[in-house]
Amino acid sequence: MKSTPDNASSTPDFSGLSTAEMMSVISNLQAQLAAKEDALQNQQVQLKQHDETLQRRDNYIAILEELLRHKKIQQFAASSEKQPNQILLFDEAELEIEIDELREELPEDVEEADAPRRSRKRRQRGFSDTLLRERIELTLSDEEKAGATKTFFTKVKEELEYIPAQLKVLEYWQEKAVFEQDGEERIVAAARPAHPLGKCIATPSLLACLITSKYADGLPLYRQEQMFQRLGHEVSRTSMAHWIIRLNDVFQPLINLMRETQNGSDYLQADETRIQVLKEDGKSVHSDKWMWVTRGGPPGQPSVLFEYDPSRGGKVPVRLLDDFQGILQADGYSGYGQVCAANKLTRIGCWDHARRKFVEASRAAPAKGKKGQPSKADVALSHIRKLYAIEKAARDLSDEERYQLRQEKSLPLLNTFKAWLEKNAAKVMKGLLTRKAMDYTLNQWDYLVGYCERGDLNISNAGAENAIRPFALGRKAWLFADTSQGAKASATCYSLIETAKANGLEPSAYIHHVLERIAKADTLEKLEALLPWNAELLALKKVAQYD
Repeated sequence: MKSTPDNASSTPDFSGLSTAEMMSVISNLQAQLAAKEDALQNQQVQLKQHDETLQRRDNYIAILEELLRHKKIQQFAASSEKQPNQILLFDEAELEIEIDELREELPEDVEEADAPRRSRKRRQRGFSDTLLRERIELTLSDEEKAGATKTFFTKVKEELEYIPAQLKVLEYWQEKAVFEQDGEERIVAAARPAHPLGKCIATPSLLACLITSKYADGLPLYRQEQMFQRLGHEVSRTSMAHWIIRLNDVFQPLINLMRETQNGSDYLQADETRIQVLKEDGKSVHSDKWMWVTRGGPPGQPSVLFEYDPSRGGKVPVRLLDDFQGILQADGYSGYGQVCAANKLTRIGCWDHARRKFVEASRAAPAKGKKGQPSKADVALSHIRKLYAIEKAARDLSDEERYQLRQEKSLPLLNTFKAWLEKNAAKVMKGLLTRKAMDYTLNQWDYLVGYCERGDLNISNAGAENAIRPFALGRKAWLFADTSQGAKASATCYSLIETAKANGLEPSAYIHHVLERIAKADTLEKLEALLPWNAELLALKKVAQYD
C-alpha cells in the first residue's frame, strides 16, 4: 500500500494490490471501525452512567434541601397546619388563572352551604352565677342624704376578687368515754374518718390539689413544693410523689370499672406517645417507653384511659382491648393490627394523620411566587379540605343523616381523590415528603374510608389526640418519671382527670369527691357510684366546655 501526502484524499489506494492484500487491508479497516464503535459505545455507557449519577446526586440534594426546609419549619415556624393558600384552594375561579397542568386534577368546589364558616367566640358578659358573691354597699353620709324623700341602691359595677390559697391545720380531737364494769374500765372512742391512704398528713382536698395541679395544670412537684413553702409549711416533693404512687392502688378498682365499661362499647379511639422513665428494668434511660390512651364508651358514659407500658408492641393493645368487640380508630401504626386480627375488630384510619403529611410536604416545598403553580401537596390538601367541609356541615345532623350525607357527597370525593393519587404518585420522586404522603394515603386507604360506613364514626382520631395533648404538654414541664410505679400512677391520674373533663365535670371537684368516699367503697355498688357519669355527681360544678 502506497503512502499519500497529508493533503491527499484519505480514501485508501488499492491500485497495484493483490486480492489477498486488499482483503487484509479491508479486514484491518473493519477491525479499526469495530474498535471505534466499541469505544464510542463505552463512552455512551459511561456518559449514561455519569448522567444517572448526576441525577441521583440531584435527587439526593433535592431530598436533603426539602428535609432541611422541613426541619427549619419544625424548629422555627408556627405549628399551625393552616396554609397561606388555604382559602385560595377553596376558590376554583381563582385557581383557573394560575393552574395549567394541574387544572384538571383539582376537585370541584364544595357548595357554599357545605363550606366551613368562621366561628365567632362570643364575648362573656358578666360573671358566672356559680361564683361566690359579696355585696358591697357604697353609702351616702348623713349630711349628703339629709332631706331626701327616699334612698335606694343600684348596682354600678362588678369586680372579680381573688382569694389567695392558704393552708389550714385540721386538729382531730377524739372524744372517749370511760365505762366501769366488774371493776375494770372500758374505753369507747368516737369513730375516726376513713382516709384513702390510712395514716397520712394530707387531707383529700390537698391530695386533689396536688393531682390536679400536676396533671391538669402541668405544675411539677418541685414548683408545688415552693408554693406550699410560701404558704407557710414545707411539703417535700418526695412526700407528694409517694402519696401519688400510693393512690394508684386506691384508684385502681375504679379504673378497672372504667375500662370494663369502655370495652363494652362498639367504637373506640386509640393513640400512644413517648414518655421517659429513668428506672425501668431492662431498659436504658434514653430508650423510648410509651403512654397508651383509649377513648370511647357507651352513650353518655365516655372515658379516657391512659396506660403506661415500656413496650410499643402489639401485645399492649391486645391486653388493653382484651374483651372489646367493635370498631377501633387509630393511626397507621402497625401495632394495632395484632389486636384487630385477634379480636376480629374493624379498623378505621385517621385523616388528620394523612393531612398532616401533606401539610408538611406543602410547607417544605420550594418557595414559589405570588402566582406560582400549586404543588401536588397543595392539590391533595384541597381534596382533603372538601371532606372536612362536609363533616363540618354535618356536625349538627343525626347519625343517620350524617351517614346519608357521607354516602352522597364524601364517597364520590374520596373516589376522585384516590384516582388522582394513583395517577400522580409515580410522577413524584421517591424520598420526597409529597411521595411519602401519597404512599401513606394509598396504603391506608381501606382504613381511611371506613368512617363513611356509619354516621357516628369520626373522620379523624382527633378525640384520642386531644385527650393525649394535656399529657404531652405536662411532659414538657415535668420531663420524665423516675420509676415505672410513678409512670403508672401518672397514667391513673390522667385517666381520672380526662374522664372527668369528658363528662363535663371539674377535675379537682371530681377527684376530691372520689377521695372523700373511696375509702368506704367496700362494695361494687358503692364503687360504681363514684363513676363520673353517676347521677349523684351531677351536683358537682360543671365546666363550660372541653374540646
